[in-house]
Amino acid sequence: MANTTEDPGHGSSPAAWIAVAIMLLGIAIGTLFLFLEVLPLVYLGALLIPIGLIVGFVLKKAGFGVGGSRVGSSH
Repeated sequence: MANTTEDPGHGSSPAAWIAVAIMLLGIAIGTLFLFLEVLPLVYLGALLIPIGLIVGFVLKKAGFGVGGSRVGSSH
């Protein structure tokens, strides 16, 4: 039986929100410019996805992740 007393956090942290926002922006840019057939900007949008992952990782290491030293209690 699984231990249900610990809350996993669900990624609700500044690091997670910023990472997801950057990646969603990249997807939106890539999709828009793919439709408009502007390939350099499609590649820019695609480049934002791994950048979002890196930014999220760096922010987590800087204390902005779930349970980090720079975030307050969410409850």
